[in-house]
Amino acid sequence: MSAQPFAGIRVVEFGQFIAVPFAAQLLSEGGAHVVKVESLDGDPTRHLAPLAPGETRHFISRNRGKHSLPLDLKHPAAKTVIEALVASADIVLTNLRPGLAEDLGLNYAQLSMRYPRLVVGNVTAFGHHGPDAGLAGMDLMMQARSGLMVAAGKVTGGLPQAADPPLIDYMCAMMLSFGLASALFRRERTGRGGEIDVALLMAALTLQNNSFVRVESIDGPIHAGVLKELAELRQAGAPFAEQSTILPTVRTSSMSSVYYRTYATEDAAIAIACVSPSLQRRLMAAVGLADAGHERPIERAQMAQHYADLQREMEARLASRSTAEWQAIFEAAGVPASGVKFPLELADDEQVTANDFVHDLDHPSLGLVRVLAPPVQLDGDGFRPAFATAAFASETREILGALGFDDGAIADLIAAGATRDGREEGSSV
Repeated sequence: MSAQPFAGIRVVEFGQFIAVPFAAQLLSEGGAHVVKVESLDGDPTRHLAPLAPGETRHFISRNRGKHSLPLDLKHPAAKTVIEALVASADIVLTNLRPGLAEDLGLNYAQLSMRYPRLVVGNVTAFGHHGPDAGLAGMDLMMQARSGLMVAAGKVTGGLPQAADPPLIDYMCAMMLSFGLASALFRRERTGRGGEIDVALLMAALTLQNNSFVRVESIDGPIHAGVLKELAELRQAGAPFAEQSTILPTVRTSSMSSVYYRTYATEDAAIAIACVSPSLQRRLMAAVGLADAGHERPIERAQMAQHYADLQREMEARLASRSTAEWQAIFEAAGVPASGVKFPLELADDEQVTANDFVHDLDHPSLGLVRVLAPPVQLDGDGFRPAFATAAFASETREILGALGFDDGAIADLIAAGATRDGREEGSSV
C-alpha cells in the first residue's frame, strides 16, 4: 500500500488563479491523480509573462502534478465530458463565478444525489449568504474589504497598500486542503461524501484572529465611539491617514515602540520579537539598556512618553552595529531576532536548503526550475514534489480515453470545438 495519504484519490479541478489550483497541487503531492479542466485558451495564469508557450512562473507555482484537459464548459458537447469526469472522481473542486457551478450541474446539491460518496470543495469570495454573496472577489479587493490591508499597516502616499504576496488566496487554499482531508477522513468512517465551503473573506478574517476578539463589556462602548467618530471624519472628507489614527490597537506602547518591531542597523534592518517580560529583560541586557517598567509600574499617563524615550535609545543603539553583529549577540542571549531578508535570498538560504524546503524541478521546456517543496512533510515520503504538468492540450486524448471515450468520440469532440488536441495543432497557448 502506498505511503502517500491521497494515493488512489481522483480529483477534478474546475479552478483558476490560486486557491483551488494550489489546493489541488497539494493533493497531487500527496499522491492524488488530478485532472485540471482549463478553458480552450488555457488557465489565465498561463498568459502572465510567458517564459515558454503556456508556461509562466504563476502557472508553475501552483499547477504541478496535474493532467490538463482543455474544455469549453458551455459547449453542448462538453456535458458528456463533465459527467464522465465527475463520475470518475472522489473530489470535485470549483471556484467558478457565482451561479456558474449551478448552471453546469457542479454544485453539491445536484451532484450528491447521483454520487453520495463524492466530496465537493468550493471557494467563494464572500460565502453563500448575505448582500455580497453574488459578488466576485480577488485578493487585493478582499484585503481591502476584510480590514487586512489596514491591519498590515503598509501605507504609501497616505493610502493603505496590499501586501504583495496574495496572503488570502494561499490561506484559503490551506483551509480548503484541511477541509478536503477532513471530508475524506469522515467518508472512511461513514461512507458519505460532503461539501466543503471556504470563503476568501473568512480566510482574511482568520489571518486576523489575534485581534478578532471583542469583549462586549470592555470593547463595545469603545468601538461604538470609534465607529461614530469614523463616520463623522468620512462625512467631513478627512483623509485616510487621519481616519486611521483613531483606531484602537491591542498592542501596548511598549510592544509597538520597543519590543515587537524592526530596527535599522548599521547596514540593513533587524526584527525583534520579545513578548514576555523575561525576553524583554534579556533584550535590555543584550543592548546595554534598562527599562524602568521592569522594576516598577509606569503610570498610564506617563507610559507613552516613557517608551518613546526608550525607543529613541534603542534606535540609536541598534544603528551602531551591523545586522550580523546584532544577530550574533541576540542569539547568544536567547533573544528572538532576525535580520530582514529579501525574498530572492531565500532560494539558496542554508536553512531552507538543509530542510529540503525547496525542490529543483526538471521542467520539459524551461529546464531546471527551483520551486517550493510540499509545505507538509509526512514520514515515508507521504508528500513528494510533483512533476511538471505536461504542455497544454498535449494529454487530451489520453485523459478522454481513460474516461471511456473511444477514438471516434474524441475526434468528434475536437472537431466540434468542445476540446482541442495541442499535439495535432502543433502549437500551444
